[in-house]
Amino acid sequence: MSGGRPDWRALGLRLRLSHPADPPSLGLALLSLFLVAPPQGWLAWGREASRYFPHVDFARLRLADLIRIPLQLLWLALVRLPEAGPRALRSPSGSGRLARAAGRFGAAAAAGRAACRGWLQRQFPAWFDPERLRRAVEGAAEHQWWQNPLLRGGCYALAALLGAVCVTTPFDEASQAVFTIVLLLIALWVRRIPGPVSTLILMVFSIAVSTRYIWWRTTSTINDDSWPNLVSGLILLGAELYAWLVLLLGFLQSSWMLKRKATPLPADTSLWPTVDVFIPIYSEPLRVLKPTVFAAMTMDWPRDKLRVHILDDGDSEEIRRFAAEAGAGYITRARHDHAKAGNINHALGLTGGEFVAIFDCDHIPTRSFLQVTMGGFLRDAKLALVQTPHHFFSADPFERNLDTHHKIPNENELFYGRVQDGNDLWNATFFCGSCAVLRRAPLLEVGGIAVETVTEDAHTSLKLHRLGYRSSYLNTIQAAGLATESLSAHVGQRIRWARGMAQIFRSDNPLFGKGLTLGQRFCYLNAMMHFLYGIPRLVFLTAPLAFLLFHAYTIYAPALGLVLYVVPHMVFAVMSNSRMHGQFRRSFWGEIYETVLAWYITLPTTVALLFPGLGKFNVTAKGGVVEENYVDWDISKPYLALLGLNLLGVGFGAYRLWQGPANEMGTVVVNLLWVGYNTLLLSVALAVARELRQVRVAHRVNAALPVTLHLPDGKAYRCHTLDYSEGGMALRLPAGLSLRRYRDEDLTVSLRRGQRSFAFPCRMVFARDGRLSVRFSDLSMEQERELVQCTFARADAWLEADARAHEGSPLHGAGDVWRMGSSSLRQLLAGALLPASLRGARWFSILRGLGSLLPRQPQLIRD
Repeated sequence: MSGGRPDWRALGLRLRLSHPADPPSLGLALLSLFLVAPPQGWLAWGREASRYFPHVDFARLRLADLIRIPLQLLWLALVRLPEAGPRALRSPSGSGRLARAAGRFGAAAAAGRAACRGWLQRQFPAWFDPERLRRAVEGAAEHQWWQNPLLRGGCYALAALLGAVCVTTPFDEASQAVFTIVLLLIALWVRRIPGPVSTLILMVFSIAVSTRYIWWRTTSTINDDSWPNLVSGLILLGAELYAWLVLLLGFLQSSWMLKRKATPLPADTSLWPTVDVFIPIYSEPLRVLKPTVFAAMTMDWPRDKLRVHILDDGDSEEIRRFAAEAGAGYITRARHDHAKAGNINHALGLTGGEFVAIFDCDHIPTRSFLQVTMGGFLRDAKLALVQTPHHFFSADPFERNLDTHHKIPNENELFYGRVQDGNDLWNATFFCGSCAVLRRAPLLEVGGIAVETVTEDAHTSLKLHRLGYRSSYLNTIQAAGLATESLSAHVGQRIRWARGMAQIFRSDNPLFGKGLTLGQRFCYLNAMMHFLYGIPRLVFLTAPLAFLLFHAYTIYAPALGLVLYVVPHMVFAVMSNSRMHGQFRRSFWGEIYETVLAWYITLPTTVALLFPGLGKFNVTAKGGVVEENYVDWDISKPYLALLGLNLLGVGFGAYRLWQGPANEMGTVVVNLLWVGYNTLLLSVALAVARELRQVRVAHRVNAALPVTLHLPDGKAYRCHTLDYSEGGMALRLPAGLSLRRYRDEDLTVSLRRGQRSFAFPCRMVFARDGRLSVRFSDLSMEQERELVQCTFARADAWLEADARAHEGSPLHGAGDVWRMGSSSLRQLLAGALLPASLRGARWFSILRGLGSLLPRQPQLIRD
């Protein structure tokens, strides 16, 4: 302190995070100091704290820094920084009263929360014991009173009446606020209770709040004083009605996970049935096919009751020779009509096994696949289909290009982790084309695999269910394969799925026709409705522009009304879906996937609805490589166009804040927040289109398998694998072991399968830091088969993949969108994603200027 004034330089230097696990506290402290300190003060400490403002030169402040500094402060206040232990700016001796107050503010707030929570726990201990609450809730749900149909029906009728009153009763703004707050507090308390019953309660809350929002939208917010207002309002309302319907169907479909267990087989193997294994292939390389064939031929099943057939629709002489050498059946056909479905149907006429197991050529089954899936067929004569999950050990374009592989659940995990388990409750498990077993007789009864649509698998299961056959889903990974290699291939695959489901919706609608239960109709309907999200998602990405650019009111309501109705609708929907699906998908990631695909599925689904006979099957390429980093500009064009429109909306919104009427400021802010969120989603879509280099032909699988390393001098060392592939593996060496002198010599690694040990010759790729990488050399076909048995086909190969952690808080998903979206947008504006030919354009300097305003990662240092 000097002259009674704070020493702002010392204050800035002494700013520390109050707790390393709560970095936003730093942002709040900096923001507080920024607001209370005089300009000369925050400039003084700001120069010393430049690590938190890497894009600001405090020695030469510029006019644009008036935007950069507040944005960075807000970013620090809201976003969790990467954890790397305690962090701080280096600080010399010296302190001030305000510095101590700022440093203690976060601790005092945390202590207050802890004291309040402690008092509540002492006063109401039962309310804070999750397990006790779970037993109480599930005990009430399972009480014998509910066996009385009259009581159960009366309760349902009363609940429906209360729901109707809750949804349709008009509230003033204060009453709506009280209603929302009370319901939210109850929901936050219920959210603490583990178990499926509390999940159902959250679903009911979400349905009530969302249905109340839709009622308010349809009765109170449509402005018909002009055609632009009416048309834009009705378009947005239509998209919201679609989203609301899908929300309700999704809740019904996934309301309860059946978690079916495998049915044991009889001990007498003579009672086990015969099984034909079909592996259809078209143009995929032999190296992709070989592990699948080797694994299928060594499944634990009587040799005389297992026949493996390669169904080659590409008439490859190389694959014909391989089938002969491996001892597998080889089936081809003269006419290649109806793609994969026709290929399988042709093979059905040439084989005679009681059951058919189908694997795509890249899906490698474990040795236990048939023993896990076949028991139910022997117990239930009406069971026609058993489906298992599709698991992928390679990264899909989202995982590779966003660096989320093994960190965030991929796009498929929600369907195979939660949705299919929910379908199983309603006897509506979908056939997914691979990793499944079907009973031959019912399959022939429906005419074989369906050929009327390009999603032949789902259509086949629909036909089986119409005839009254049952299906089951075993949520245990028993096979694994390759994901799509590029975004363009991924989009092409999803286009086929979307077109096929729209074709089924149009030509064999599950709402009509005989044979399906109500639950089955709703499950199939939701699957088909899901793929119609193209137009609604495009509406959500452009709706705020109607007001910002053209001053058209899509929702004719005051800003406070939007907050009181829209925000609860979104909060409860996100909270409920996070509780249901958080183990299999992070919050807000569904919107990322839809944003990437919406433009491309809109036209195919629309055409399929109008002309269901059009469209053809396209094979998804697998096993490819990406030679170098590049941006797929062809597929990025829609994202760039929509991003440009949203950035234009930001500019118009800023102008309306500056020059617009005062009574519209709230509406402008709401639309700016909406367009800002759309900008982040579109920026993430651009990041996905930036294909990263992937040159591994054989994808590695992380696993810790016991292995013995044999050196040329006869010494042997016990190690564990770090990862493995068909081409090699990485080992963790014992401490102190150096292998430099063996660089050009032959090594051997041996793996165990049961009581047997198998040796594989290899050569060193490198050895450093206790890690050895080897490449297999000159393996015979028998050794290749043994290697697959010891790695990919192990019964426990994918047990760790079955263990998934819940996301915890939906804020983690929101943080993903913010972090990846802002990073992608910054790179785009800085020119990192643009071709070199465009970086010299005049307008590029404007983009760079805008990019310089965005927040940056602080350059913190470790203690």
